[in-house]
Amino acid sequence: MTTSEAPPSTDAAPSGRMSHREVIQALSGLMLGMFVSILASTVVANALPRIIADLNGSQSVYTWIVTTELLAMTATVPLWGKMADLWSKKLLIQLSLGLFVAGSLVAGLTPNVEMLLVSRVIQGVGAGGMTALAMIVMAAMIPPRELGRYSGMFGAVFGVGTIAGPLIGGVLVDTSWLGWRWCFLIGVPFSLIAIVLLQKTLHLPVVRREVSIDWLGALLITAGVSTLLIWSTLAGEHFDWASWQTAALVAGGLVLLALAVLVESRAKEPIIPLTIFRHRTVTLAIVASVLVGVAMFGGTVFLSQYFQISLGKSPTVAGLMGLPMVFGLLVSSTVAGALITKHGRWKAYLVAGSVVMTAGMLLLSTIGAGTSVLVLSVYMAVLGIGVGLLMQNLVLAAQNDVPATELGATTSALTFFRSMGGSIGVSALGAVLASRVTTLFTERFGAAGSEGSGQVPDLETLPPEVLTVVKDIYGTATADLFMVGAPIAFLAVIAVLFIKEKPLSTLSGDERRAQEEAAAAALH
Repeated sequence: MTTSEAPPSTDAAPSGRMSHREVIQALSGLMLGMFVSILASTVVANALPRIIADLNGSQSVYTWIVTTELLAMTATVPLWGKMADLWSKKLLIQLSLGLFVAGSLVAGLTPNVEMLLVSRVIQGVGAGGMTALAMIVMAAMIPPRELGRYSGMFGAVFGVGTIAGPLIGGVLVDTSWLGWRWCFLIGVPFSLIAIVLLQKTLHLPVVRREVSIDWLGALLITAGVSTLLIWSTLAGEHFDWASWQTAALVAGGLVLLALAVLVESRAKEPIIPLTIFRHRTVTLAIVASVLVGVAMFGGTVFLSQYFQISLGKSPTVAGLMGLPMVFGLLVSSTVAGALITKHGRWKAYLVAGSVVMTAGMLLLSTIGAGTSVLVLSVYMAVLGIGVGLLMQNLVLAAQNDVPATELGATTSALTFFRSMGGSIGVSALGAVLASRVTTLFTERFGAAGSEGSGQVPDLETLPPEVLTVVKDIYGTATADLFMVGAPIAFLAVIAVLFIKEKPLSTLSGDERRAQEEAAAAALH
């Protein structure tokens, strides 16, 4: 098949390959599982103040309820990806959902903050499995040439889960006969339905071979990443960025990761095979994924605060104001996926996505307290379109470039580095925002103003003349944040320009694996 031909018929499938209808049925379980894992991260956003008050928690616990799940999810993604290359993907994805159910039940019934934090770690491990395995299972079922039209559906699930989470959480908290515990319990029935759907609809061949997981490598990677993420979460709030604590945590994290590289280079079955970095496309896609993570998560996570403080919107309205970006992401990922499936060309969408994403960051660097909702919506839609063109298609390009035996490790490596970029981006750009707010408070209110700049202001208690200045300060600081993020986003343009376009394979991951193993057997 040439790169300009149309893909095979939608319902006909080569012998042994799942038909279009079977793929859609299997994807329903995958998408449901993906939805609840995304929901777990976002549903607590508006419920946290009530949760902390009911469980007598402190402000530091407020941060950790969110970050413990993110830490566990990010750190365990490579391990799930490696296990997917060795064991039954169907069993692993059901195991990840099972862990998520267990964590959700413990969180929903928790008597104290300590148990809640433990349950969030369990939820994070399950969500990490779901995040990594969904894309791996798709690659096993569907050839890269046809993957575009299906990946748009996952973009839709991602968008809906991200936006619906805070809204659902707010409604549950405000409903007297439900309460915040249902923010965790609501995912349980959906997860159980997903497990049943996957049991009935997901049919993948099980490759039986002797396996040896590099547990020491897994431990070192997890410990190294967790150390760096803990540093980026605490720095700037609990200690200075330039301090002995920063030096100790960064040095410790880098030493652990250096040891991990040494162990991985000698392991029989490494968690992240260093051989995948020999593929230029994979290495550049990983670099671009980190930059997308920094730009997207690092920038957009502070928009909600801007909506509420600078524009004076309610939490619910602030949640709804994120819709233009999600809509842009959905449309661009779906349309690009369909066009890639039709024509077989993909690099142009990566280049366009990185350029549009950078443009979106630059546009958002011009906002202020007086920016209209319409203008803001257009700027956010531009950013969403850029991210939508990039995110899934970076994974597609990398999956198409590696042997089938490394599909799981490659896919999880991209997810892992994007999450890590997002985590560090949130912390680093958050420090930029906090520093800028403090500087502006000092400029406007003198030395006395800098003392109160560390606390998020309660707008209802401020006199009108002070309120106007505070709104302007947060508008200016948020714009400066995007100005810092724009050059980071531009680095993604450079990375994708050097990716070499390769025709998309017309074989699914399992078909490629069988072909590779047959070729290896013939040589022996």
